[in-house]
Amino acid sequence: MSRQLTACLTIASLALFAASATALADAKLDSVRDKISGMFEEIEPQDIDESGIDGWYKLQKGGIVAYVSDDGRYLMQGDIIDLDRQVNLTEESRNVARRELMSTLDDRQVIAFSPANVKHSVTIFTDIDCGYCRRLHAQIDEYLDKGIEVRYLLYPRNGPASAAWNTSEDVWCSSDRQRALTAAKLDREFESNSCDASMVQEHYVLGKEVGLSGTPTIVLEDGTLIGGYMPPEALAGRLESAATE
Repeated sequence: MSRQLTACLTIASLALFAASATALADAKLDSVRDKISGMFEEIEPQDIDESGIDGWYKLQKGGIVAYVSDDGRYLMQGDIIDLDRQVNLTEESRNVARRELMSTLDDRQVIAFSPANVKHSVTIFTDIDCGYCRRLHAQIDEYLDKGIEVRYLLYPRNGPASAAWNTSEDVWCSSDRQRALTAAKLDREFESNSCDASMVQEHYVLGKEVGLSGTPTIVLEDGTLIGGYMPPEALAGRLESAATE
């Protein structure tokens, strides 16, 4: 047998082996997708994919990340850190997802307070009654002075049918949402109208998807999530630091 023929047969065998391995991997992934999506109503098959970590698939729903063993038996929640690179792989995935989710919102879907010269923009999930949410909003002019645009999403943390939910809907239906939000946080009356207030529900669902656990929750431009209040000076510093990384 000639060397040329032997080489061709070797290449063909390797290609066949690679194709078989790929088909087996695809079948295993499909099996895990079917099993997990069948167990959890809110999980779609496409929410599960390769993780880059041997033996595990990544399950991601918005900013919520978990891992499933490649036999579909074990589910693990927690951060996976690449020690060689000193990188939190799970948080990287969350940031990408949060950044993409925030990018879907236009100005008509938020209550924005914008400075004349916008240096940075943050999205903040806020509750009408939350003490630290009120503290943050009381300093809104200081955030604006530092060039920080604040895009509010309404997140009544006690859920539908709560008093804060009803007030949030009234804020959304006001002809001047900025003024109404400020008044609501000061327990003052404001004018409202009858309107489609389903955006409050959309904000609430979005909060669940990004993985927030309380209010206020700040999402930076790169998708980083900050749980809790951050003073204007500290937030400006954090944004400047992130911009230079």
